Amino acid sequence: MTTTVQALLAEAAAGGCSRGEADRESRGDGEVRRDAEVLLGYCLGRPRSWLFTWPEAEVPAEPAARYRDLLARRRAGEPVAYLVGERDFWSLALRVTGATLVPRPDTETLVSWALELVLPEDARVLDAGTGSGAIALALATERPRWRVTAVDRDPAALAVATDNAQRLGLGRVRFLVSDWFAALDGERFDLVVANPPYLAADDPHLAGPALAHEPLQALVAGPTGLEDLAALAATAPGHLADGGWLLLEHGCEQAAAVRRMLAGAGFDTVATRRDLAGLERASGGRHAG
Repeated sequence: MTTTVQALLAEAAAGGCSRGEADRESRGDGEVRRDAEVLLGYCLGRPRSWLFTWPEAEVPAEPAARYRDLLARRRAGEPVAYLVGERDFWSLALRVTGATLVPRPDTETLVSWALELVLPEDARVLDAGTGSGAIALALATERPRWRVTAVDRDPAALAVATDNAQRLGLGRVRFLVSDWFAALDGERFDLVVANPPYLAADDPHLAGPALAHEPLQALVAGPTGLEDLAALAATAPGHLADGGWLLLEHGCEQAAAVRRMLAGAGFDTVATRRDLAGLERASGGRHAG
C-alpha cells in the first residue's frame, strides 16, 4: 500500500510534535513541518525542494514506514540531527552521533568572531572540546593556512570529528584526545576557542526533552555551571602566544562572570558577543603576555 508525500506530511501536522501540545507551542507548527520534511526527504533520499515540487508523488510502503518510525522518535524528543545522522553548521554538513552535541547556530558566533581577529596567516589555532569538530572545521574551511588542532576528552566524540574532517577534505586538521590542555604540554596558540560544558548540575533545562538525548558530560560543568569556563580562563594563558586570544561560548546569563574570570586571569580587550537571538553568548579576551 502506498501513500503520497502530501499525506505523510499532513500526518505529522495532525499528530503534533514531541511531548504533546505543550511542546508544540514551544516549537511552533513551522518547526514541526520542517522536521517532518527533513525526515521524509531523508527516508526518500531526496532534498526538501523535491517534496515541494512533487507533493502528489507516491511513497512506497517501506520508506513510509521508516518515516513514521522516525517521526514517532522525534515526537518523543529525539533530535532530528541524531535521527538523520547529520547537521548543518556554518557551510558544512557534519555527521553527528549520540557522542556529540548537536551543533547549534548560536555557536557560529564564535566562528564569526574568530574570523574577524587579526592573526598571523599561518595562525596556530586550538578548538578545545571539539565534539563533532564543528568550530575547528569551520575555521579550517575559511582559513586554509591556519594550523588547526582540535582536542576532546572523549575518544568517541573525537572519532566523529576526525571522520567529518576526512569527509570534508580537511585532513590537515590535527585531532588529539586531551582533557583541555593536558596533551599539549609546551604548545602555544594564537587563538583558543571553546564551547565547553556550562550548565549547572541542577539546571532545569536538563529535565526537558530538548537535551534529553545529548551527552551529559558535554553539557554539565558542575554545581555552578562555571567550572570548565573558569578552568579554561585560568589555564589558557600558559598555552597562548603573546597577543593570543581566548574565545569562550557560555550561557546567556554567565557573560558578566566570564568577563570577570578573563580579566582576573590577565586578559585585556575583554568583550562579549551576542548570538542570533540577541543574547550574550560568547566572551573573550587577548593575552598580553
